[in-house]
Formats: sequence, C-alpha cells, structure tokens
Amino acid sequence: MAPTFFNQGFQRKRPSNHKLPPGQYETQDFPVLSAGPTPRIALEKWTFMLEGLVEEPKKWGWQEFNALPQQDFNPDIHCVTQWSKFDTKWGGVSLDSLLEHVQLRPEARYVMATSYGGYTTNLPLADLREEKAFIGLTYDGQPLTPEHGGPARLVVPHLYFWKSAKWITSLRFMAEDEPGFWERAGYSMYGDPWKAQRYADDDE
Repeated sequence: MAPTFFNQGFQRKRPSNHKLPPGQYETQDFPVLSAGPTPRIALEKWTFMLEGLVEEPKKWGWQEFNALPQQDFNPDIHCVTQWSKFDTKWGGVSLDSLLEHVQLRPEARYVMATSYGGYTTNLPLADLREEKAFIGLTYDGQPLTPEHGGPARLVVPHLYFWKSAKWITSLRFMAEDEPGFWERAGYSMYGDPWKAQRYADDDE
C-alpha cells in the first residue's frame, strides 16, 4: 500500500554521521505532508485537552498553554515516506510536564491523539513519557507554521512522523489500543522506524 499524502518537494542529501533507519534517506528540507487540507486555527479559539481515563479532564487555551514551562528539543525525525531529517530544532512543552496536571487512572495504557480537522493516531502511553514526546510550538525559533502543524503539534520523534499529529487538540487516555486514521487504512499500529514498521504486516 503506497502512502497517500499531499507532498511539497524536497531535496535529498548524502547521509551524514547520523544513523538512518532501514529504507530511509536524509533530506535537508522539511517536506510538507498532510492527509487532507491544512486547517487554520485562530489562536483565541485554540484549545488542548487531556481527557479519557483521567480523574478530571484538563483543558488549556492558547495563552494558558504558552504560560507552561517550555524547553528546547533537538531530535532526528523520520517519515514513513522514507525521508529523515537530523537535528531539528523545536521549542515546546514536554508530555512529562503536561501529565503532571492530571491523575491517570490505573487502567490507562494507550492514547488517541486527535487533531483539528479530524485526524487521529494511536500511541502507547509509555511512548509519551520519559522525555520521549512533546507538544511543539516553535520550529527553528519561529512559531510553528500551519503547514507543519501549527499552532501546535504532537512530536514523537522515535516513531514514524505520522504519529506526530499535526494541529493537535486533545489526547484521550484509553485502556485498550484503537486504530487511528492511517492505522485503519492498513498502517502499523506502532510505527517503529528502526523496525521499518510501515504497514500492518510489518508488525508481525
């Protein structure tokens, strides 16, 4: 099954000293890939929520969210369409910090990320903890553009980048794993680049 994305052109680069996952090549650009039209979210209407298996849901508006402690992040990222980009420069809020604002129920083991526009993708809760993920607000020192998921996107660099949901609006905590948008279309439920888990058959 071939990925179906809107794709802005990019240039390849010879591999650097960084290690590439199987089947990947390095690019100097930051390709724009989306499963549908790019939503434009007014900041005064933007919200982000932690919900589902929590004792009390937590919701932020734009100003409240930006008042949270922020960090710089410098991960390599890997797309299922086979490009990798090294040393990307983000600013944002770690998921570890966000999880301090809710009390998870003991049965919470999975998360469904939901975006403005209706996109969804599933992740194990463990893959959002221990400095593995963040909500990106800036890229290369500038506010994150809508094309790259702004005003805010989930970033989970150790998984294929379709798991890093653009235009994030909520994380719903669940007891059982559920497929999101691309997972229902036959993509891997997990998406580990180092195991080349692109499609469901790769999970076996």
